[in-house]
Amino acid sequence: MEHTYQYAWIIPFVPLPVPIAIGAGLLLVPAATKNIRRIWAFPSVLLLSIVMIFSVYLSIQQINGSPIYQYVWSWTINNDFSLDFGHLIDPLTSIMLILITTVGIMVLIYSDNYMSHDQGYLRFFAYMSFSNASMLGLVTSSNLIQIYIFWELVGMCSYLLIGFWFTRPLAASACQKAFVTNRVGDFGLFLGILGVYWITGSFEFRDLFEIVNNLIDNNEVNSLFLTLCAFLLFVGAVAKSAQFPLHIWLPDAMEGPTPISALIHAATMVAAGIFLVARLFPLFITIPYIMNIISLVGLITILLGATFALAQKDIKRSLAYSTMSQLGYIMLALGMGSYRAALFHLITHAYSKALLFLGSGSIIHSMETIVGYSPDKSQNMALMGGLTKYVPITKTSFFLGTLSLCGIPPLACFWSKDEILNDSWLYSPIFAIIACFTAGLTAFYMFRMYLLTFEGHLNVNLKNYSGKKNNALYSISIWGKKGPKVIKKKRIFSTMNNNERGSFFSKKTYPIGGNVVRNMMPPLSIITIQNSANKKTSTYPYESDNTMLLALLVLVLFTLFVGSIGIPFGQGRIHFDILSKWLTPSINLLHSNSNNYFDWYEFVINAIYSVSIAYFGIFIASLLYGPAYSYFHNFNFLNLFVKTGPRRIFWDKIINIIYNWSYNRGYIDVFYVKTLTKGIRGLAELTYFFDKQIIDGITNVIGVISFFLAEILKYVGGGRISSYLFFYIFYVCILIFFIFFFYF
Repeated sequence: MEHTYQYAWIIPFVPLPVPIAIGAGLLLVPAATKNIRRIWAFPSVLLLSIVMIFSVYLSIQQINGSPIYQYVWSWTINNDFSLDFGHLIDPLTSIMLILITTVGIMVLIYSDNYMSHDQGYLRFFAYMSFSNASMLGLVTSSNLIQIYIFWELVGMCSYLLIGFWFTRPLAASACQKAFVTNRVGDFGLFLGILGVYWITGSFEFRDLFEIVNNLIDNNEVNSLFLTLCAFLLFVGAVAKSAQFPLHIWLPDAMEGPTPISALIHAATMVAAGIFLVARLFPLFITIPYIMNIISLVGLITILLGATFALAQKDIKRSLAYSTMSQLGYIMLALGMGSYRAALFHLITHAYSKALLFLGSGSIIHSMETIVGYSPDKSQNMALMGGLTKYVPITKTSFFLGTLSLCGIPPLACFWSKDEILNDSWLYSPIFAIIACFTAGLTAFYMFRMYLLTFEGHLNVNLKNYSGKKNNALYSISIWGKKGPKVIKKKRIFSTMNNNERGSFFSKKTYPIGGNVVRNMMPPLSIITIQNSANKKTSTYPYESDNTMLLALLVLVLFTLFVGSIGIPFGQGRIHFDILSKWLTPSINLLHSNSNNYFDWYEFVINAIYSVSIAYFGIFIASLLYGPAYSYFHNFNFLNLFVKTGPRRIFWDKIINIIYNWSYNRGYIDVFYVKTLTKGIRGLAELTYFFDKQIIDGITNVIGVISFFLAEILKYVGGGRISSYLFFYIFYVCILIFFIFFFYF
């Protein structure tokens, strides 16, 4: 067993051959590499599958009672300073390895078809494999320095993936926004690491946890400085996991391809901040002020994320705010000390949100076939509706993911979210009320999203739907069969030169789909598809390819059954669940005194309340956006309560305020632009003015004065002794005059 753990250091390096081979191939043999570009999906999936198998093996050993294992070797030794690198295998690491690999494999399989028509196909798989390697290195790190190195690599991969379609101004701006926002958190994390080393003299987790506990017990540490260092460490997690107030980058990150959103915004990058807080949990739990800050930040993030998602029209942006809110639940659980509930919700949310993101990608992929539907239209839920009969498998999977995120039993997120809500009642009734209210909002905006997309009451797209199944855009894939060819296609490349067109394409022509359009700046191309059977041209939505549906169906299975790992069997103090047994070494390390008593009766009573809240949110969403609204679409429900008068005007204003607050993201972005962006720009302009006009002005004035004095004095030095004697006597007389005048 120890021999197996000893070689776990190889885990982060397994996916690296793919980006290395792609880069070397494009540099040395570009034509051959581009001709076989679709082959690169296979090694990407294969190598990550190897890591997944090894991760499952490690997880089984952890569940069977294997102790925490750490293996380190010295990298730098200088006097009293020693920097060790290594890997740490514990329940937290094994959980993250399972999440990263399983979700990553599904996303890679899905991306083979989703990105098949994109000119950046090779670049996409190189970025994705390197991102997976960075995350694997992050979660297996044994010390803070090693975590910081991989932390920055993950940030770099996020920048590259968000700005994948860099020719689009919005994508370029989004990746810059994500980069700058995360630099704030990374700077805080770096300062926190230095501060912790100053206190403990070690970067290793086990050593610094033990040293901090001893220092606190013996009252040998400045509590204020320790709290400050812990807060700076938490700032890094706030930025990476999109917690308030550094959440502003997450919705704009949706400018990247949808598989990227599913990977880095469901189970990997945004989970890195959660992982950091969980990894440093033994440190944070010794500082009550930090635990209070963590829970408060999580609670604010829960509420803001849910309210911002209420009125969004972009389906991916709405899911992004949902991710922000659900990560807030996990952060709240960690702040309350509910370590098990936090990791449980991290698992269930990762699979459910990955399913929803990939489902949204299938919807977007379908909507882009409609003539005149540009990327902004294909993601606009207000222009969707009635898609059920055209994409039934996508609809079913999206529906199950929606139910799970709403907390409907027996789906995955019900078990974890209900546990967090129960723990919040024990922690603070105020926190619990807000968390339960937000659970109702979650059910509302998630079903609003589902109803607008698949049901809809005013479907403006039906006139473009032909009702005929479309197979024309299916492409050659290692996962599927060759489909019909595109008979006729019109492409507009007016904003791209020949080098840009062929940078990642081979000379062989590939069918061009809607995703190519998303890589270009306007004007956008319109694809006309000719049906090979009846020779008639038609445009309509269609179900995704089999490889994309395979990823959705596998994630559906996870969404249905992964919650079972946290379901206790038995009652009282004699009960068993896989997750608790999995986390036993970590819980023992934390010296947790949590109550192990479990009462099914109390659980069912609490579940009734939480599920009732969710159903109420679903009911309100169904009234406003469901099929019943087609009958009442000209009827204002306020007429049932307030018909006319000042009270009606008051309620109308309240509704408008809520809508504007949600649609404009709480005006937080506007606040940052007016205060930070414009403030920093104004300060820069003021500094430029001061440097140019004041500093340079003084220097220039001195130079001018010196020039004129020199011009005057040069006539004095004529070389005649009589002139020198004259000026000498003249100055002496003036000096005598002033002396006589002031003293006599």
